[in-house]
Amino acid sequence: MKTLNDFNFSGKKAIIRVDFNVPLDENFKVTDATRIEAAQPTIDKILKDGGSVILMSHLGRPKGVEEKYSLQHIVSKTSEILGVPVKFAADCIGAIAEEAAAALQPGEVLLLENLRFYAEEEKGDVAFAEKLAKLGDIYVNDAFGTAHRAHASTTIIAQFFPSAKCFGALLAKEIESLNKVLNHSEKPVLAVLGGSKVSSKITVIENVLDKIDHMIIGGGMTFTFIKALGGKIGNSICEDDKMELALEILAKAKAKNVQIHLPVDVVAADAFSNEANTQIVEVNNIPDGWQGLDVGPKTLEALKSVVKDSKTILWNGPLGVFELEKFAEGTITLGNFIAEATKNGAFSLVGGGDSVAAVKQFGLEPRMSYVSTGGGAMLEMLEGKTLPGIAAILS
Repeated sequence: MKTLNDFNFSGKKAIIRVDFNVPLDENFKVTDATRIEAAQPTIDKILKDGGSVILMSHLGRPKGVEEKYSLQHIVSKTSEILGVPVKFAADCIGAIAEEAAAALQPGEVLLLENLRFYAEEEKGDVAFAEKLAKLGDIYVNDAFGTAHRAHASTTIIAQFFPSAKCFGALLAKEIESLNKVLNHSEKPVLAVLGGSKVSSKITVIENVLDKIDHMIIGGGMTFTFIKALGGKIGNSICEDDKMELALEILAKAKAKNVQIHLPVDVVAADAFSNEANTQIVEVNNIPDGWQGLDVGPKTLEALKSVVKDSKTILWNGPLGVFELEKFAEGTITLGNFIAEATKNGAFSLVGGGDSVAAVKQFGLEPRMSYVSTGGGAMLEMLEGKTLPGIAAILS
């Protein structure tokens, strides 16, 4: 696996695919700069070597050229984070980009305009990728969040750099962390899978069963399992067409000696709202008109020792509707259990949009071993798929 450390960037122009798809407010100010900060170690190493950096990214889902999706809006924030003035090219290919790249001196940084202003980017167009490739000497992919897409800048471009391509620090760390959980984990291994639907996690569950000792199932998908087992779930979310599948998963887990931990009690509500009336009930005896929106205290008590005794923990998905304060307790408590296990030497990997949002919201991020930056990409890796953006560097 080629990384930044395999190259000396002195006098070289590195063209880096970053994921600067950051949220902006109505005044086009960056509201969360995590993704820009995540790319800093890669950029710093290249500049320190005496190289220059050309950054390319997408922002949003523009339909052609739309000013509100211009990367011009993030130039000042990127300059502030990197501690160097960032130059901007008002196009990502053609004369404007080529002249700006050619003029770049060692130690300088250039940000190209939004790649998705061209439909060719998402189509994985070879000619478009070749125009991007002309701008740099070495190709670096540091965008895990888009590594599962075979786009021009994430995958196709790599063929124009047969021996001058590598993973950036962030992408290398993502691969290493997932590899550690999936292939080189210290036992016991625990997977915590939450979220609303069994259907969105089924391939993940099937792929990790051979690699884990315990699985905690939480969130909305709990109720598909509970109903399949004959429980009463009231008005809780349920995929009736996946109940047979849920029973198959339980049988497979048992055959592989994997212990599945389902909630035993829930915080049930009479409405999907912070103002709802709530009661703690057994998970398999939820009254009609009520729905389970978080795990209950007995469940958390039972999960405490499972988490505490684990040496490797993968957390993908919350235990309840943590966006509503009234139903956040289960997710926060689980997060604290994982943080405690991490402090005691466990390796914890958090990934998937909702669990990442939760650890950030509740200040748990610094207490985890690694928090992944890619939701869809991480899920696909957990499903056992080879991501095109990773394969392109390895080939």
